[in-house]
Amino acid sequence: MKCARLLIFSLLVSTAFAKTPEKIIIDTDIGDDIDDAFAVALALKSPELQILGITTEFGDTLTRANLVDRMLQETGSTGIPVAYGIPTDAKTSFAQRPYADGGHFQRRLHERAVEFILNQIELFPGEITLVTIGPLVNIGAIIDRDPQTFKKLKRVVSMGGSIDRGYGDPYAPPTPPQPEWNILNDVASAKKLFASGVPIYLMPLDSTQLKLDEVRREYLFRQGTPITDALVILYHQWGQQTPTLYDPMTIAFIDDPKLCPVQPMNIVVDDKGMTLRGSGAPNAQVCLHSDPQAFFDFYLGRVAGSANVRK
Repeated sequence: MKCARLLIFSLLVSTAFAKTPEKIIIDTDIGDDIDDAFAVALALKSPELQILGITTEFGDTLTRANLVDRMLQETGSTGIPVAYGIPTDAKTSFAQRPYADGGHFQRRLHERAVEFILNQIELFPGEITLVTIGPLVNIGAIIDRDPQTFKKLKRVVSMGGSIDRGYGDPYAPPTPPQPEWNILNDVASAKKLFASGVPIYLMPLDSTQLKLDEVRREYLFRQGTPITDALVILYHQWGQQTPTLYDPMTIAFIDDPKLCPVQPMNIVVDDKGMTLRGSGAPNAQVCLHSDPQAFFDFYLGRVAGSANVRK
């Protein structure tokens, strides 16, 4: 009897201390570069996460929302809300538009992203991680609309910036820092984010230039699951050869922070979109170095696995 009580007590304790899934919202400019789709795929295969919604950024945000709808429906994740962001006059190719325009899927009505995110923060104050993997148009608008509610976020995990390294081959000597795409396309909103007082975890070019080479790509694509099949279609519409998986590091970091260790830093965004080291108090936790092998072992193990996606 005593052993039975101890076993029951142990089970109760382990249940009480079991990690509850982290509530996240993903804000994405999916449809241009391919790494956004790979980030969404990893989030769908992450039991560590509860995806409250996916919001779209930059350019034709409504068609981007349709793209996300098709991806979610074809992977059995129809319970995740999708909201569209503030449209902008983007001069991008939107290479994956045919995926959004084609296929046999239900085109849902979408809420506006700014209102959706604010409503979710009010429902879950102090609990939501906002994942930004596109230009920060929606984020700046939220801060302008209701900065106090924005401060109720648990944190922001963002792919953006260039601290010590710019774009280039990650195995070659580092190129000088330069304006990074997500920051450059809305500098004013980036400045607002870093001044917001919300905890920021930044994954810059320094740690996210992760090349999905042919061997890894072929292994992933031959799995034939709904999620890898969606990635195959989107990859071919993207029309280039070797994807750089910048954005998935945000999701991988939330799943396992050891994959991209962070350090406190003061980040200043200048008028040209440079993310510079400042001299003030830290306003971000920044990952400057990652282990590509560890990242890809983790990524392929998750996305190529047979476990169900998030519903």
